[in-house]
Amino acid sequence: MKIFLDSANLESIKKYNDMGLVDGITTNPTLLSKEKGDPEEIMGEIVRIVKGPISLEVISTDFMGMMAEGRRLAKFGKNVVVKIPMTADGLKAVRALRDEQIRTNVTLIFSANQALLAAKAGASYVSPFIGRLDDIGEIGMDVVGDIVKIFQNYKFDCQVLVASIRHPLHVIDAAKLGADVVTLPPDVLAKMIAHPLTDIGLARFLDDWKKISRSPSPKLTVPR
Repeated sequence: MKIFLDSANLESIKKYNDMGLVDGITTNPTLLSKEKGDPEEIMGEIVRIVKGPISLEVISTDFMGMMAEGRRLAKFGKNVVVKIPMTADGLKAVRALRDEQIRTNVTLIFSANQALLAAKAGASYVSPFIGRLDDIGEIGMDVVGDIVKIFQNYKFDCQVLVASIRHPLHVIDAAKLGADVVTLPPDVLAKMIAHPLTDIGLARFLDDWKKISRSPSPKLTVPR
């Protein structure tokens, strides 16, 4: 399963990319608004840093606007994937952009029906938002399981990109279901790396090594 970082923070992106953990990036207007600097420059820098797929989102809601923005965003680099909202105009834009060889990621998906339609329209990725489904009392992972099963049944050339990840267990659940990608914020990725027993074990090893290093060196007896 691929791991994308859901962030526009260049420091976090560089940090985890240098660890070899980042297969791609997803961004959106909200994430970009939290960062200092020109959004266009930030997007360009992200595309430069990470070689995998970079999802850059349109802000237009009408077909013509999405097409114009999609073409402009695609010019940032060959690895750009244009994020399109799950609407009627959005699906129309997905089909048109696909015909122009521009990959798309349909975002704000909350049902298997929506994912099915996005895949039929030609999306490269569909992004079910599981955390937001959990927030309203639904089971987000059930939707992911349905989407994965449907895509396997009909061999859609479209990847399931699980979004709105809230904690590390979401990542494990998505992996068990066979999702292609999870996109997660930096704080969740940090939690996946850490474990209290790892910290305890490392501290114990270091303490034991200090005891050894303080001990006098044993005298060696050379046989005659």
